[in-house]
Amino acid sequence: MNPLKIVLVFLCFTFSFHCLCQNSTTSIKVTVTDQNTGKPTPVRAKITDSVGYVAGIPKEAISIMYGRDDKAERYGFQPDSTYYIDGHFNIDLRPGKYKITLSKGFEYLDQAHTIEVKESGGNTFSFEMKRWVKMSDLGWYSADDHIHIRRSPRENPLILKWVEAEGLNVGVLLQMGDFWATYFSQYAFGEDGTYGENESLLSTGQEDPRTHQIGHTIALVADDFVRQQKDYYEYDKIFDKVHELNGITGYAHQGMSFNGSRGMTLDVLSGKVDFLELLQFCVNGGPLLTQNYYHFLDLGYKLTATAGSDFPWCGLGPSFGTNDPSWNARIGNVRFYTWIDGKFEYASWKKNLKEGHTFVSSGPMLVFSIDDHLPGDEIKLSAPQKVSIKAKALGNKDQIPLSKLEIISHGKVLKEITPNGEVQSLENMELNFDLEVEKGTWIAARCYAGPNQVAHTTPIYITVNDGGFHNPETFDDYLSLNEKYLDELEAELEQPNDRVDMSAWRYRNPLQKRIAETRKIIETLREK
Repeated sequence: MNPLKIVLVFLCFTFSFHCLCQNSTTSIKVTVTDQNTGKPTPVRAKITDSVGYVAGIPKEAISIMYGRDDKAERYGFQPDSTYYIDGHFNIDLRPGKYKITLSKGFEYLDQAHTIEVKESGGNTFSFEMKRWVKMSDLGWYSADDHIHIRRSPRENPLILKWVEAEGLNVGVLLQMGDFWATYFSQYAFGEDGTYGENESLLSTGQEDPRTHQIGHTIALVADDFVRQQKDYYEYDKIFDKVHELNGITGYAHQGMSFNGSRGMTLDVLSGKVDFLELLQFCVNGGPLLTQNYYHFLDLGYKLTATAGSDFPWCGLGPSFGTNDPSWNARIGNVRFYTWIDGKFEYASWKKNLKEGHTFVSSGPMLVFSIDDHLPGDEIKLSAPQKVSIKAKALGNKDQIPLSKLEIISHGKVLKEITPNGEVQSLENMELNFDLEVEKGTWIAARCYAGPNQVAHTTPIYITVNDGGFHNPETFDDYLSLNEKYLDELEAELEQPNDRVDMSAWRYRNPLQKRIAETRKIIETLREK
């Protein structure tokens, strides 16, 4: 053979072997444990290569079909290309350097590590998830009240691992409805719809009814699903039935989208609403929007604060000042904590949720009391007197650096502190003081940390000499605003149209009756 040909064949073989080696992969093994227990723990994970591309998904990823409008949009990957794993996984990668990120909700420190995958093997990596706080040790248990995933009993263990990977104690799966149909079906409700292991459980609820003209509603912990399609705009009938079934009712999205202020005017003033979803990354200007919350509290109506992610819709995208993708939904990106004295289980969580012992958070933690009373409690004073207010905010200087702690009364700041580098720090701030209470009021704690990180408690309600806790200074203005919302709704009832999702006019008679009843309530409130 021609010597030149021999050289060319040798070079081609060498080049092909080199390319084959470059494209070959080797298996790596990753184990993630909880530092406190030493046991493998569910986490959210992602591995990216040197240029930032996601390096595949391991076969151990906990995969569930999910998507907006109950469509099959994703299975293994989350919207931001992370995935959930149950403490360990294996994945084949080319030799080189990679970045692995791990997280487990607000109470754990996020981690990012550079790993080097070697062709020679020995690619075993172990990581420990470190807590900066454990709220359950203080009696507070976290929940996301707004998750949309279709569920049968077969999916229970898988969905629970997703919830555990976000450091949540409770994941509430909402069956959703509209004028036409229902979505994200749940196989059971109430006690029969729960599934739990250790200190984590799944519960069911509903986001139904929901309309563009009077808002989206949520019902939690009811013993059954309630739907009355022929009376779809008569929310009061649904709320009454939910209460008969031992559930509680509320408005989603801070009551700010889909004209929820109108629905809240009809339903809060008639005493049919128990809670407001106060914290969420759905409405611009959030995650904390208190307009409707302070409005109805100032009118003297008790409302428990809850929070929910609205997965798989809402997340930290460009509208919240981040560089994250526009679809960045994440379970538990906001949550509410419920205080439980004793064993954590569905019954104790339900009981204390109904009593309003909650605070909401997108990062920082809050502990708040007045004369040893918890958020949601009512303090009845026979005469003006002093009360003792205690509030503590907890954060982490690297991940959730505290910036302000406030005490709010009737929507105004009574007292506030910021970190001073000494007693009040980025990780712990406290406000303890006595307040002379001369008339009824509601008082809550609120704190801020890094961008989009905020917490707010349900108020503690104080009455004096059997009076109310309403705010005389804002009372008339808020009632006038309620009348404006009723005027808007009345105007729409007189405008028939062909849009099926704008069908309030088809329910003109029952809605006009409710509007008239609400105007009488407003008139009575003004007289008082």
